[in-house]
Amino acid sequence: MADGIRVLSLSAWFGSQRVLRNVFVNIAPNEVTAIIGPSGCGKSTFIRCLNRMHEVVPGARADGRVLLNGEDVYAPGTDPVTIRRRIGMVFQKPNPFPTMSVFDNVAAGLRLAGVRNRAALHEAVERALGQAALWDEVKDSLGKSGASLSGGQQQRLCIARALAVGPEVLLMDEPSSALDPIATAKIEELILELKKDLMVVIVTHNMQQAARVADATGFFLLGELVEFARTREIFTSPRDKRTEDYITGRFG
Repeated sequence: MADGIRVLSLSAWFGSQRVLRNVFVNIAPNEVTAIIGPSGCGKSTFIRCLNRMHEVVPGARADGRVLLNGEDVYAPGTDPVTIRRRIGMVFQKPNPFPTMSVFDNVAAGLRLAGVRNRAALHEAVERALGQAALWDEVKDSLGKSGASLSGGQQQRLCIARALAVGPEVLLMDEPSSALDPIATAKIEELILELKKDLMVVIVTHNMQQAARVADATGFFLLGELVEFARTREIFTSPRDKRTEDYITGRFG
C-alpha cells in the first residue's frame, strides 16, 4: 500500500545561505497538496528537494530524509535520475523541446529509459497525452513542433511528458501562472483527475487555486513550514497568526 511522502528534518542551502529549515511533513497518496507562501520563502526549493532537482544547482545541497513510499530518496547509492522518473516535475513556464515534434516531446523520457519498441512508444505516448487531456487536440498533428502549440497546450504537453514514464508523484511549480483563465481551468481540472492515480504537489501564489484543487495545504515563511493542515482548515481557521496574516492579505 502506498504511504505517500514523509519528509523528516529537511534543510537546504545555496552555498552558505540556508533556505529551508528543518521541515517535517507527511504528504498523502492520491491527494493534491498545495504549497503556499510569499516569494522567496522556500516553496520551490522544497519541491525541488523532493525529487533531488535542488542539488543540480552548483553549490546547492540538502540535508534530511525524504521517504517515498518508505524508500529514502537520499539514501547512499540511490540514482537521482531514477528518483526524477518516479517524482516527475512540471515548471512554471511551459518548456517543450522546441526542435522536437509533439510525439517526440512525450516519448523523450521513455527513449532515455531505453524503450525502443515503436508500438510500445506509440501506446505510451497516446496514454500520456490522454491523461494530460491533450490527445483529442493533437492526435492529428503529432509530427508538428511542440513549440507550435498554444501556451496552455504546451503546459499540458509538458505534463504528458512527465506522465509518460509512469511517475508516482507529480510536482508542479506554479503550473498555470503564465496561462490565461481558460487554460488555467483546464490545468486545474486535470490536476483533480490526476490525483486518482498519483500524488500531486503544487506550488501556487494563487490562494483561490489552492482552495479549489488542494486537499491539504502547507504555508511556508522564511524557509520554515509554519503550518500544514487540511486546506479548508488552513483557509478558515489557521492555528498560526502568521498564516492568518498571509491569507488575509496583511503581507506577502
